[in-house]
Amino acid sequence: MHAATLSMDYDHPDCRPVLRRIRAQAPFVYGLTNYVAATLSANVLLAAGAAPAIGAAPGWPAGFGGQAGAMWVNAAGLINCTARDMLDAVDAANAAHVPWVLDPVAMGAGVGEYDAIIRTLAARTPAVVRGNASEVVALAGGAATARGVETTASIAQAVPMGQALTRSHQVIVAISGPEDHILAPDGRHIIVPGGHPLLTRVTGAGCALGGLVAAALATVPKESDRLVAVAAVHALYARAAEIAARDAGGPASFATGFVDALSRLQDSATAGADV
Repeated sequence: MHAATLSMDYDHPDCRPVLRRIRAQAPFVYGLTNYVAATLSANVLLAAGAAPAIGAAPGWPAGFGGQAGAMWVNAAGLINCTARDMLDAVDAANAAHVPWVLDPVAMGAGVGEYDAIIRTLAARTPAVVRGNASEVVALAGGAATARGVETTASIAQAVPMGQALTRSHQVIVAISGPEDHILAPDGRHIIVPGGHPLLTRVTGAGCALGGLVAAALATVPKESDRLVAVAAVHALYARAAEIAARDAGGPASFATGFVDALSRLQDSATAGADV
């Protein structure tokens, strides 16, 4: 199926209602992520109005996986939890019809045992796969080789592979880069411009984005509305980065300013300018 490619920034009329729903509903979002990214992920979710819980304390994966409004699984969380924890959380989420996001961090970096676990998770029907270009190419079966957690593939290489992945797994695929590409199995394709290069200088910024995508999914009752919600989250993330970069002296002050900017984003077109 061929569908039009759309562009969406935070001034698009469909964007602010997504943030407004997150703030109004304060969804419980459960995450399995790595200890490097956990603090920023929690702070990003709190700034947007969600209620996060992160980690694999005894009973949490199977318990919270089925209780949350949505969940995200960051594959690099395997440095501090087990594959069994992740599978228990995913199985509980699927049984309770809880949508979840898979972030295939470092997929394709040349570690076969690790990649095999990600493929097992991807086969368990996530609602969204969110990653960088190399990760998406590798998960789709391509030959991209990541450099650790950093991408070496281009967006031009990743988009056709992402489109193949959406069809083979019936999943929304979000590819982060200089501009973000959000792809759906029915052929819809949304490009989100903007953002700032300082996002790539802050540890865990992409990981936290996966958590925020999950928060949006928790507020969307219809699967047909998920693509726009995912794109809207990328757009608000980009706008917050642009605001934070104005006064940032470097990556550290940018990270703090970014969380502040997320908390101050206006969720209504009549509420005034974002500052």
